[in-house]
Amino acid sequence: MIRRGPAGGVAPLPDASVRLIRTLAVTVFLEWFGATSIVPMLPVYIRHLGGTDALAGLVMASFFAAGVLFQYPVGRLSDRIGRKPVLVAGLVVYAAASFAFLAHIVPAMAILLRGLQGLGAGASAVAALAMVSGSVARERRGRAFASIYGAQISGMAVGPLIGAIVGVRYMWAMFLASGVVALVACIPALRIVEPAGEIETPAVGAGAGSHRARTKLARVRWNRSMAGAMVAAAALGLTTGIYDICWTLLMVSRGATGWEIGVSWTLFAVPFVVAARPSGWLADHMDRRYLVLGGVGLAMVFCAGYPFIPFVPLLMILGGTEALGFAAALPSLQSLLTQGSEASEVGRIQGMFGSTQTACTAVSAALAGAAFAYARWLPFLSASAFTAVALVTTAVIWRKVPGHVHPALETVEVEGADDRPADGVDDRPSAAVGGQAAVGVSSEVQ
Repeated sequence: MIRRGPAGGVAPLPDASVRLIRTLAVTVFLEWFGATSIVPMLPVYIRHLGGTDALAGLVMASFFAAGVLFQYPVGRLSDRIGRKPVLVAGLVVYAAASFAFLAHIVPAMAILLRGLQGLGAGASAVAALAMVSGSVARERRGRAFASIYGAQISGMAVGPLIGAIVGVRYMWAMFLASGVVALVACIPALRIVEPAGEIETPAVGAGAGSHRARTKLARVRWNRSMAGAMVAAAALGLTTGIYDICWTLLMVSRGATGWEIGVSWTLFAVPFVVAARPSGWLADHMDRRYLVLGGVGLAMVFCAGYPFIPFVPLLMILGGTEALGFAAALPSLQSLLTQGSEASEVGRIQGMFGSTQTACTAVSAALAGAAFAYARWLPFLSASAFTAVALVTTAVIWRKVPGHVHPALETVEVEGADDRPADGVDDRPSAAVGGQAAVGVSSEVQ
């Protein structure tokens, strides 16, 4: 049976969506396996090039900065030309930047090359998530997003371990391997067939206006579901930045050895991967708002407690337990992000989501080190306080948002249904909220 999707497109059949999810999962795993394999030794490599610790910090920050600057433009581009070209182009850009590290470069050049890696990785991430949002049936998206995140975390669990074992002496081999793996990831990506109707095209009979339709995308419609997801993304990004900088410092302050620090990161990744699939099923069958608020709330409580725990084994165990909260929250959060949105705008929405999360990660990472030096508890409690405010704000925004998926109430949009009032407020029924009036649509973003 064929299901009509947004903008008159045809959503893929279940077996087609399964193939899409599996292909994207393989692509994402390969991408993040290669991308994270160089991370552990990169600061040390910058020192070997003659760079300072401050320069090494700028190199690491440039990866996040590129994400903040380019994820929305990349998402917009994917809405115009398609997700697949952007996905493949991102992988190629990342590979080219990795190969460029093999040349004899001055230390400052590493800032540009790491930024290009961030651009490539961010572009492919936005394109992959947008492809799921625009191509997978609403009732399957929770499991689809869980598969993508599970593949990403799996790559991030294995990659750094390999990089740490290889060491800085053979860093050239890691750059080479990282680039090769990115190119290998293009192979499954090139096999993807994007469904019709996902990219905005001129309406039938547009006539003289067809050229304008090709060059100007319709505006993104804001709604309560999307707004709440953006607030939750900010909280997750802030917490991630704290852990990126302060987790290792906290473990060292408790007397942890190198292997204990490494295992603690792995213990976070493994439960996440194991719980990803059931978390996706829950997102498709339970109230997603509770899963997001509960998962992020669990992370908030753990984050506040870490600086007051003196035992390294307990920190390691709790870190793995906290991963269950993240695993529960992310598929539901992604499902709610694009609820009520059309396939032709999800690239820009994913770009805004990624930019919001990455910007908060970059800001918190920049401030966390100094805060930890002042008081070990300060960055953790600050992040928890911000998260508490974000949870309350998100709960208020989502109070009228349908939390359950209602696939049976999807509607078929007819020609001319995309016409929007001149005042920028769209009060039409939304197909993604079960035929109820679109909740809280207040503004549009080009």
